[in-house]
Amino acid sequence: MKFAITSKGDNKSNALMHKMRTYLIDFDLTYDEEQPDIVVSIGGDGTLLYAFHRYTRRLDKTAFVGIHTGHLGFYADWVPEEIEKLVIAIAKTPFQVSEYPLLEVIIRYQHGGRETRYLALNESTVKAVDGTLVMDVEIRGQHFERFRGDGLCVSTPSGSTAYNKALGGAILHPSLSAIQIAEMASINNKVFRTVGSPLVLPAHHTCMLKPVNGQDFQITIDHLNLLHKDVKSIQYRVADEKIRFARFRPFPFWKRVHDSFVAD
Repeated sequence: MKFAITSKGDNKSNALMHKMRTYLIDFDLTYDEEQPDIVVSIGGDGTLLYAFHRYTRRLDKTAFVGIHTGHLGFYADWVPEEIEKLVIAIAKTPFQVSEYPLLEVIIRYQHGGRETRYLALNESTVKAVDGTLVMDVEIRGQHFERFRGDGLCVSTPSGSTAYNKALGGAILHPSLSAIQIAEMASINNKVFRTVGSPLVLPAHHTCMLKPVNGQDFQITIDHLNLLHKDVKSIQYRVADEKIRFARFRPFPFWKRVHDSFVAD
């Protein structure tokens, strides 16, 4: 089996990375950063997001597993004290695969420019460069509303516990093949009106955002913050691809939610 390791970059995470690499090589596994069968992420959820974006072209061939060296993560289910146990599991045990839905983002440009496609594990947000965001929102090709406000956030089920939750969105179990649209400070008065609630769209529904005022936007794809100019439309839907997590033991989603937000 071929493996790669990504580290948060702090001393603790780097030390664990070197230790784990040595252990796995001793078990006759091959270190291969280009074509790994499994990627070990050491750090936090941000580290795993980085690893995901590095290997988006190998999602059907590469599985991910996370070790958290800080606060409890939603994607990292192992702790540093369990590193020897994880090494033995990777080297000796066929792992189960859990697949989570991803968000596809397609940005099209004015004047027939080449479209850009991204995959997001957590979410994508859209904000105006200056002032209020004004967007026509279409769902399944039909006009739904004209949004005015600070911005919009479109998240995956696994990303529903991140920025989406802070915006008042629902927490979705990652077994659901869906995306969620949440508003950022929408303007609602006698003149302007939005639905005012998060929307959950199934896999066969597509959301299209079309600019009304301006064509330049700050668009995030997970941790990436990008300026896009001359935007004609932004399309969101459940991606055909999925992320694959290597599971060597149960990792209940609702227990993670409880431990992260409810437990003392």
